[in-house]
Amino acid sequence: MTAGGRKGWRPTPTAAVCSVGSRGDSYDNALAESTIGLYKTELIHRHGPWNGLGELEIATMERVDWYNNRRLHSVCNDLPPAEYETRYRTKTDPAILTSTS
Repeated sequence: MTAGGRKGWRPTPTAAVCSVGSRGDSYDNALAESTIGLYKTELIHRHGPWNGLGELEIATMERVDWYNNRRLHSVCNDLPPAEYETRYRTKTDPAILTSTS
């Protein structure tokens, strides 16, 4: 079943939630807004229309998994962020990682 009984459903601006912050704190929200913009550009618009909200939710979960675990990141020496973090943790003294200062 599709959202609203229509095939080729796309989320509308009225179905979206407002910005994560309030007016005037653009520096606080820059990363979130940039990530949301990439999400809309690379997933919503490029791979739609969707056959319902459930299909969009699964695609979103797959995108988050790819973004966190498999995408190559130039700042991480072209390694996925999860692999970079694992390597960092194996090379770093455990006392530093568990410090509660």
